[in-house]
Amino acid sequence: MSNKIYAPKGTNDILPENIPLWEKIENAAKDIAGRYGFKQIRTPEFESTNLFERGVGDTTDIVQKEMYTFTHRGKESLTLKPEGTAPVVRSFIENGMSSAAQPVKLFYLTNCFRCENPQKGRYRQFHQFGIEVFGAEDASSDAEVISVAYEFLKELGIKDVVAKVNSVGCPTCRKNYYEKLKAFISPKLDKLCDDCKNRFEKNPMRLIDCKVETCKEHIQGAPLMIDNLCTDCKDHFEKVKEYLDAMEVEYEVDPTIVRGLDYYTNTAFEFIPKDNTKSQAAIGAGGRYNGLVETLGGPKTAGIGLAMGIERILIQLEEQGITFPLENVTDLYIAPMGEAAKTTALKYATIMRREGFIVQTDVMNRSLKAQMKYADKINAKYVAMIGDEELEKGVLLVRDMQTKEQTEVAFGDLPGFLRK
Repeated sequence: MSNKIYAPKGTNDILPENIPLWEKIENAAKDIAGRYGFKQIRTPEFESTNLFERGVGDTTDIVQKEMYTFTHRGKESLTLKPEGTAPVVRSFIENGMSSAAQPVKLFYLTNCFRCENPQKGRYRQFHQFGIEVFGAEDASSDAEVISVAYEFLKELGIKDVVAKVNSVGCPTCRKNYYEKLKAFISPKLDKLCDDCKNRFEKNPMRLIDCKVETCKEHIQGAPLMIDNLCTDCKDHFEKVKEYLDAMEVEYEVDPTIVRGLDYYTNTAFEFIPKDNTKSQAAIGAGGRYNGLVETLGGPKTAGIGLAMGIERILIQLEEQGITFPLENVTDLYIAPMGEAAKTTALKYATIMRREGFIVQTDVMNRSLKAQMKYADKINAKYVAMIGDEELEKGVLLVRDMQTKEQTEVAFGDLPGFLRK
């Protein structure tokens, strides 16, 4: 019987050889967010369970089925962060950001946790890039948020992804719509899944989004929110489309996009691969949530945001054959020959690191031949060899690992030589 301990189901190690790709994506996210004027925020990995029950909505799959919740010392109920928006809203309220210059534009790169059945593109621990805008009600803010995701994917070279947009209305027009929708669904309710039955009273629009095939059949032909918008919501959505056109963002109107969170109002959107047969569909999604800040105890504040799954972006990069050139990971390998040389190697490795170079030296007591093989494996640009003869002359024998050309370089001249 094996005594190995494995990573928990639905989690993955990000190994050193994969880190440069993750950093490429994260740096691209930071760069695009910065160009739009967003500032980074970091929220705790766990929050009060009540935050997600009130903020995400108690009719959602996240709250009903997917949260990792635990009790702290038998008293306080805490939950690992299942999504990024509610914690940022909590921080916005708690830290008095409503008194800051509006709009407040925040972005995050964070871990999230959901107790789901693991599959490709869906994990129990996953990573998100998200943005949130507070204080801007205008449709131009909706278009700008959608454009961040569009430009981010474009920056990474990801193609054949479409932004699907919809309007889920406001409480006023939604009330009338719910009456129509319930009247349509009511005769068929007993044939729908348990989730649909539970959502029927409180959030019937979620039934439009049900993935159960039998439910899809029975709900086909149901009235759609986009056909029942009030004048203000309709005007808002028309402006969103106008601004997206002006920003040259490709999109499609999809009346079935309702999103799985209770807090959305007006604009809702998803970024979906045109060929979504290979992986989980949505790469990113978001929408407007004008009532969420108030729901969580803050002042009346407009809000809109998006979140994008890093793992799903990685899947798209792989499926589309997109790779990025990786930089040399080692500027210099110092190869000592003998004990005296090792002391000098450690000394100059330290000096060169302080000069800003990425430097390694032998700590395995390898032969010169073995050290040269190792330097090649770590993709070292140069190898500086030191033996008794070099110590006596006060030089290093530096080999360019690409051209194989060797040059004697005085100890003090090494930084200048590498910077040439």
